Amino acid sequence: MPALRLVQPETESRASGRVLLVDDDAALLGLMAQAFSAAGYTIFTAENGRKGLLAVDTFKPDLVVTDIVMPEMEGIGAILQIKRKPKPPMIIAISGAGPGGRRDYLSWAKHLGADEVLAKPFRMSQILTLAGRLIDNHSNHLMKRGS
Repeated sequence: MPALRLVQPETESRASGRVLLVDDDAALLGLMAQAFSAAGYTIFTAENGRKGLLAVDTFKPDLVVTDIVMPEMEGIGAILQIKRKPKPPMIIAISGAGPGGRRDYLSWAKHLGADEVLAKPFRMSQILTLAGRLIDNHSNHLMKRGS
């Protein structure tokens, strides 16, 4: 699987927005890309936090879904840097770290700037619902601020 990949939506649907998916698990990254694309989102994928951070500047996502534990740059570092940007995207942090560690990673991610957290394994319907709510709320907030 390429390190970075843009996936256009397969169908017209109610969902819209640009979503950056960052995970070093190629199988999960592919499944999320298919699910988000089928839901109508434009998707860009990256295999680690460093590549994801570069993609934030070029792809300009509405939402970033990032794993926490990855090579080269972990999700926590990426979250911190993304949230320092002007008009940062919303962020969902995901983690499948061990039984005791998962809560710590996800609580750290939330404390350090993730808008929502989700433990692996999760159903695609869960993450799509969460993503839709975050993107809608963020879009509504920006429209209210702009008027």
